[in-house]
Amino acid sequence: MHPALHRNMFLVKEHVGMFKAANNYDVFDPETGEEILHCREPRLGPITRLLRFTDYKTMTPFDVQVTTPSGEPVLGVHRGISLFLSKVSVVDEDDEPVGGFKQKLFSIGGAFNVLGLDGQELCTLKGKWTGWDFRFEHSGQELAKVTKKWSGMGKEFFTSADNYILQISEDVPPENPLRILIMGAVFCIDMVLKEH
Repeated sequence: MHPALHRNMFLVKEHVGMFKAANNYDVFDPETGEEILHCREPRLGPITRLLRFTDYKTMTPFDVQVTTPSGEPVLGVHRGISLFLSKVSVVDEDDEPVGGFKQKLFSIGGAFNVLGLDGQELCTLKGKWTGWDFRFEHSGQELAKVTKKWSGMGKEFFTSADNYILQISEDVPPENPLRILIMGAVFCIDMVLKEH
């Protein structure tokens, strides 16, 4: 696993624009403002690009690459065409599969099962219908949360509605591949659940 994922706090800033087809994000250390990761969609096809501006945008495939600012690969998030419920796969920096997500049927606010390589459920991502408050939970224990509420030093970053904090619990060891899945899921919240 790439060492960039060993930390516990991340500030995610979405690139916003009226005519933006690709999903692009920058990830920072919220305390220092240091840029840690880039999330880009470099291989966006022309038909997918067009469909991103229609009501079909949540069904379009995506191939998201997460790298360091210098271009070192960290993880990848992939999905084919999604007609009903999303099934997303995640790879590590060596392009090796680590697991994925499966959208839950009829969930209020949105939910994913976070799955390991052999399909076992590692945790569930649950969201509140009313806003940006998502939690990764397993057997009642919170493993990570995604929120727009932040009162730390980097709060000046919160000038836009498209910024949020990922906080991973100390209970998730730095080398645990669940960190790769949690980071990948954060981008999926935006692409799958929040853009309906």
